[in-house]
Amino acid sequence: MSDPSPRAVSAVRLTAAMCISQVLGQLGAFTFPALLPVFFAEWNISHTEAGWLSGIFFGAYAVGVPLLVTATDRIDPRRIYMLAVGISTISHIGMAVAATDFATGMVFRTMAGIGWAGTYMVGLKALADLTEGAQRTRAVSFHAASIGVGGALSFVAAGAIETLFNWQAAFLVAAGGTLAALIIVLVFMPARAPRPAAPDVPETKLLDFGPVFRNRSAMAYSLSYCAHTWEMFALRSWVVAFLAFAAMQSGDAPEIFVPTVIATLMGLVGTATSVFGNEMAMRFGRQRWILFIFFVSMAMAAMLGFSAGWGYGAAAAFCLIYNGFIYADSSSLTAGTVGSATPDKRGATLAVHAMLGYAGGFVGPLVVGVILDALGGETVFNWGIAFGHIALVLVIGPIALLILRPKDMAGDRATGN
Repeated sequence: MSDPSPRAVSAVRLTAAMCISQVLGQLGAFTFPALLPVFFAEWNISHTEAGWLSGIFFGAYAVGVPLLVTATDRIDPRRIYMLAVGISTISHIGMAVAATDFATGMVFRTMAGIGWAGTYMVGLKALADLTEGAQRTRAVSFHAASIGVGGALSFVAAGAIETLFNWQAAFLVAAGGTLAALIIVLVFMPARAPRPAAPDVPETKLLDFGPVFRNRSAMAYSLSYCAHTWEMFALRSWVVAFLAFAAMQSGDAPEIFVPTVIATLMGLVGTATSVFGNEMAMRFGRQRWILFIFFVSMAMAAMLGFSAGWGYGAAAAFCLIYNGFIYADSSSLTAGTVGSATPDKRGATLAVHAMLGYAGGFVGPLVVGVILDALGGETVFNWGIAFGHIALVLVIGPIALLILRPKDMAGDRATGN
């Protein structure tokens, strides 16, 4: 067998280095949601305040990502990435040593969101620039998987470290992960100039998103991603608190499969279904697959909260299954946006994709908290309504796909649209 080309070797090494870096950099991504029952007791916060503290991470991401990711069309993504993980490191240390209440927690959670804005999509942009065709969609899928693994580990790491030491130690470990991510990129990711625009393409302003909004295919996938991310982070931000309620409701306290372990398994299952889902989209047609997942997710969202009345084991199993379906179109949507973008506007296109997606990620957890407080607190019925609103939000996805009719990607089976 002949040796792979230098470009292929470079792509493999860069993908591996970036994925390892992202796993380590995500160790603090869900530390706060994992310890939410602790913060209810320690800081005496309401459900609405908990929703703000969970959601502001994604809100800050949505605000920061247009500038940081679009800048990769002109600035070496490596420099932006290292700056961002540095900010994340400071935010985690700040949570450990300086955060004492809702107000101070908001400051450091906002910083963490800004840091994430310069890591997730910036790393994806580096891989997208390096690869093409089916190789690119698979690189996007593996990158998403690394994010999923890191996020999953953040739940179990936070729960275990808090049990052994305290919640502050969990954030210090997260800071160590982001610092290690910075070092890996510094050592293994080569400095390189961004790809120049084609000679016949006029130069645009840094934050000129007009061409992106006029790209119907990219916008179809990005609007669907907004609904998808609303759903994903509403569940991930509240699942530990929800399962703790289910355990208290049934009086069946778990010994091994505690809520943080279930949340970790959810992340790992989701990572597998995300990679599997992109392969299924390529085999059966991207739009067909995404529509199927959206309709299944609508039905499961309508039942999720009421599963708290079925007993802890049943509720935990339902969360695992539902989460698998949530993730099954995650990389399919992002790969669709990447493949729909023109090379010179890929950073701007990913910025819009992330901005729309994580605006949903900000609002989703907040709406769950607001609904719980508005209905008077945690009951099986109230959890049912709080999570049930997601089914209505998911209607956005099919509408966007059916109206805008996005194109197929290289390697996809044609949908006939």
